[in-house]
Amino acid sequence: MTGALAIVSLGPGAPGLITPDAAKALAEATDLVGYGPYLARLQPAPEQRLHAFDNRTELARAELALRLAAGGRRVALVSSGDAGVFAMAATTFEAMEKGEPSWRGLALTVIPGISAALAAAARLGAPLGGDFCVISLSDYLKPWPVIAKRLRAAAEAGFVLALYNPASAARPWQLGAAFATLREVLAGTTPVAFATNVSLAEERLTLASLATADPALAGMRTLVLIGAPTSRLIPRPAGLPWFYTPRGLPSL
Repeated sequence: MTGALAIVSLGPGAPGLITPDAAKALAEATDLVGYGPYLARLQPAPEQRLHAFDNRTELARAELALRLAAGGRRVALVSSGDAGVFAMAATTFEAMEKGEPSWRGLALTVIPGISAALAAAARLGAPLGGDFCVISLSDYLKPWPVIAKRLRAAAEAGFVLALYNPASAARPWQLGAAFATLREVLAGTTPVAFATNVSLAEERLTLASLATADPALAGMRTLVLIGAPTSRLIPRPAGLPWFYTPRGLPSL
């Protein structure tokens, strides 16, 4: 096959956080495939073909990208954040596994990027300095009881939690339910950060405690970070306290 597929991570939003490898793959592509708002972040060349999709069309996007590459096109399938974290890389391999056997011979590259958890953590301090766990609150592909069980297990194990997909118009109650589950395990003073539109002009960072955290602060573009028992806040003369988690455990 002469075509190729690059699954390209666009980072959290700011153009400066797109890696050189991602920029190169985008420039070399004949076709750009992805969720419409993600494609709108790009500056395509006149000769490049754009294939824009609505939300919740991940499998259709992946299948089109594979078909185009199998037909000889050089395709960039774009994804926000890191394509390997709750994003298009896994969906593409799922489509490959279930699809045409010839797709397995395609030249395929996954280009990593800056995930939302890493971008948010950098703005807040170092909340992921110790062991941490990344969990999606979307129950679109897995049932809520499984998510709740994982939240409880991670909190009991002492992990910092990075919560993706905390809320949307179609999923308004899950974050509140997650906080209720975690309050059964963690102290009410545990720090909670809401990071929305990180790296963009509309960026909003909010710190609260688990006891007072308001689920209404989260939306589709929000990453929620919940500290571990070892996490700390360092007050500053101006701005939010620094939020960090030591790399080790306190001395006994």
